[in-house]
Amino acid sequence: MRVVLDTNVLVSGLLSAAGPPGWILEAVLAGDLELAFDAAIRQEYEEVLRRAEFAFEPARIDDVLAALDQFAFVVTAAPPWPVRLPDRDDEPFLAVALASASVLVTGNLRHFPSRARGSVTVLSPREFVDRQRKP
Repeated sequence: MRVVLDTNVLVSGLLSAAGPPGWILEAVLAGDLELAFDAAIRQEYEEVLRRAEFAFEPARIDDVLAALDQFAFVVTAAPPWPVRLPDRDDEPFLAVALASASVLVTGNLRHFPSRARGSVTVLSPREFVDRQRKP
């Protein structure tokens, strides 16, 4: 299955391996889920992970980003999202999800109102994990 991870899910998964974000990140790093992103999302991942507030070791960040790159489905030309979102920085995540036929997983569902999602499935980490574990 292909997924787009909002940056908050990636950060949460690195902060704690317990819980849905940790499970999702582990599945991506193991190659069980295919992560989709474009250059803008990849850049955001790196910029956010390197923020001092998270205190991640630089070598750990490098290792995680290298692993993400290894298993990634890179979208090279996602069209701009046609509907404005409350946080415009979130628009590339929906555009990449649509272009790559992916599910978008976010800890901020309110940033992705139903009316603006188009045909993209947007789930919380808990909802995503629950769906993955259903027989």
